[in-house]
Amino acid sequence: MMIRLCCEEDVAAVGEFYDHVVKYLCEHVNYPKWTYKEYPSEGSVREMTEAGSQFVCIDQERIVGAFVLNDDPQGAYEKASWSRQLPEGRYMVCHALATGPASQRKGIGRQIVEYCIDYAKKHRFEAIRLDVVPDNIPAKRLYEKCGFSYIGDVDLERDIPGIPLFSMYELNL
Repeated sequence: MMIRLCCEEDVAAVGEFYDHVVKYLCEHVNYPKWTYKEYPSEGSVREMTEAGSQFVCIDQERIVGAFVLNDDPQGAYEKASWSRQLPEGRYMVCHALATGPASQRKGIGRQIVEYCIDYAKKHRFEAIRLDVVPDNIPAKRLYEKCGFSYIGDVDLERDIPGIPLFSMYELNL
């Protein structure tokens, strides 16, 4: 499997990948509470690609995963009780991590998280932090298996209907 930054030529395909994942989740259990054609979507992929923070995972010329990695918490992360007080810009945040339905339970999520950890270390960040919808048990298990610590549930002031709180995780590097 190869993980790399998205480029302009990838935007439509990664947008379609997210659409496929979200549609599948909506028909089964939508753990992250994503909205089909809204988030994550081609629009968010384009925005994050232009910002240099959208990544794609490719296996045998097929997209099997995607995620965003940057230093923008997109919410009130300062409200969490982190083990270390770090200003924005000193930690990375992983967003919108998805694996394709046919690729789930094959270790791709773990490979993505390990890539994020290596990337953050290489770029001298001091931690990786992230948030998860509290009912997203598969994501919580993944992050905990990868060494992340649960910090608590926090209102990130994102004003997303149906998601008043987010479960916060950190891994100090």
